[in-house]
Amino acid sequence: MKNKDFMALKRGEILNKMTAAIAENNSEAYSEAFMELCQEIEQNVLEQAQELINQADSNVLTQRGVRQLTSKEREYYEKVIEAMKSSDPKQALNNIDTVFPETIIDSVFDELTTNHPLISRLDATTVTGLTRMMMNTNGEQKAAWGKLTAKIIEELTSGFKEVDVTQDKLSAFLPVSKAMLDLGPAWLDNYVRQVLTEALANGLEYGIVNGTGKDMPIGMARQVGDGVNVVSGEYPAKEPIKMTALNMIQLGNVTSIMARNSKGQARTVSDLIMLVNPVDYWKRILPATRAMSPDGVYVSTVPIPVEIIQSAAVEEGTAVYGMAGKYFLGVGMAKNGKIEYSDEYRFLEDERVYLIKMYAYGFAMDNNAFVVLNIKDLQPVRFEVVNKEENHVDNAFLSDLRIGGLSLVPKFDSNTETYTVTTSAATNTITAFPETGTAAIEITVGEEKVTNGGKATWNSGANTVKVKVTDGALTKTYTVTVTKE
Repeated sequence: MKNKDFMALKRGEILNKMTAAIAENNSEAYSEAFMELCQEIEQNVLEQAQELINQADSNVLTQRGVRQLTSKEREYYEKVIEAMKSSDPKQALNNIDTVFPETIIDSVFDELTTNHPLISRLDATTVTGLTRMMMNTNGEQKAAWGKLTAKIIEELTSGFKEVDVTQDKLSAFLPVSKAMLDLGPAWLDNYVRQVLTEALANGLEYGIVNGTGKDMPIGMARQVGDGVNVVSGEYPAKEPIKMTALNMIQLGNVTSIMARNSKGQARTVSDLIMLVNPVDYWKRILPATRAMSPDGVYVSTVPIPVEIIQSAAVEEGTAVYGMAGKYFLGVGMAKNGKIEYSDEYRFLEDERVYLIKMYAYGFAMDNNAFVVLNIKDLQPVRFEVVNKEENHVDNAFLSDLRIGGLSLVPKFDSNTETYTVTTSAATNTITAFPETGTAAIEITVGEEKVTNGGKATWNSGANTVKVKVTDGALTKTYTVTVTKE
């Protein structure tokens, strides 16, 4: 059997090819890499089976990943093997009256949420057999004391929405040789689950981070919520906030944006994660978060609890930072899910290609839950006292300014300081996103101060909103005239 380190290295190289193909939108390159991965998994399973072919101890088999099948799973795989061995597998598979057991997907999902660093941190769930579900995007809700007025009812129910969990499809190809079929149901299950786990982990990770929302999840790096300009089904990318240090001031500034949801409701910030490219992890993140203490031991200097996760799906020079629990992910199969014969690929005579269709849907529960960081100029952390951060250029520009779901006129541009907007609502949230993590933001409506991300109350007629951005010696003020009709 192959050395485990060699196998991990080989599989890692293939997964990197798949990630690059997704980023380049090269379906042919992705398919070739994925088929290479399937064959690698199949060869590993065959070698493992040969090594344990005479093992009768079920505990030993279980330890090696050969699961003890349920009666429904065994029945299903036996019918599949019989169909795959037939002269017309396509028709034979269509005639199988047993659907793909949900317990198989449950097992794959358990593997994902246990061993995949990113997926294990999300609000992830299996939705097998479901087509639509209700979910609360607000998270924490206050109990209502006294009379349940229409306003309270509206606030309590405003975060609930119906989600179509089947709108984004995933396909996993299975090249299956005659030798694999001869091993029996337990080993075929072992192979199928490994392929599904790799297919979901790789395809989902890119979608979770960068997905446009068109035929894929809406990524953490995309804008969501009311007023977002969705073009041809694709959600716009978030503007990165420039960071020069991962210290209390800069991390505190960007984290404070998450302390209110898109509706202006205050919430506890928790479950923080930071996704970074593996190259950046070693090149930028470690030098910016580790320093040698006086006793010669390297210690973390990150001032807040955040888990840093390496992901090849993140573009170099950027990081995605936010609350893991505020990203919803649903994975499953349709009720009539089956292994199907595929006409898309042709291999050697003893190997046929099959297909398993799944679905997945993911999105951030609100726009403030995640921010994108520009980490190209992160500075190494040092214990000595300096008067000013090295290579830091003061920047008092905003990267985005949002007043509820309203559309600013003209469209927001960091160089434009004056805007107008009309509203019929009594209140709207005001959220300002700085271009750099060192900038401080002060918002006023008339003479009243408003917390960034908080609600402003409008008087009839014109209301003047001023957003003052201060970074070092620079100050810039954006003005919005909000007319309440």
